[in-house]
Amino acid sequence: MPLHLIKLCVGIDDVDQLRAAQERRAYRRDGRMVVPGFTRRSPRRPDEVTDGGSIYWVIKGSVRCRQRVLDFEMVQEEEGGTWCRLILDPELVEVMPQAKKPFQGWRYLADADAPRDLAAGQGAGQGGDLPPHLLAELRELGLL
Repeated sequence: MPLHLIKLCVGIDDVDQLRAAQERRAYRRDGRMVVPGFTRRSPRRPDEVTDGGSIYWVIKGSVRCRQRVLDFEMVQEEEGGTWCRLILDPELVEVMPQAKKPFQGWRYLADADAPRDLAAGQGAGQGGDLPPHLLAELRELGLL
């Protein structure tokens, strides 16, 4: 079973804004388009994450989407610090919104605890006109 990461998407209001921001940063690596992500610390279990795992993005208090993690690289800054660069598949897959309280950095997410993908065409309009954070809360309460 793959192991996933979960991370807050700070400064982003919705999946479309994340998609646009990532499109601006995408580049070609080994013949395919990828998107870089950055974090301070490298996972101690990278092989489990890159073996089919994804990063789940928390946007405005709800897990909203995921994307496959392809690789990790340590990057040396000119000032001497190091960062972990996540190499991500550019495809964002929307998931059933799930409420998530704030946390720092990233966390591991077991496959059994990961939100399910939304079916094609089920995106943001699913559940009427309710905002995603309310949909997530209703699901957490068992009302949807």
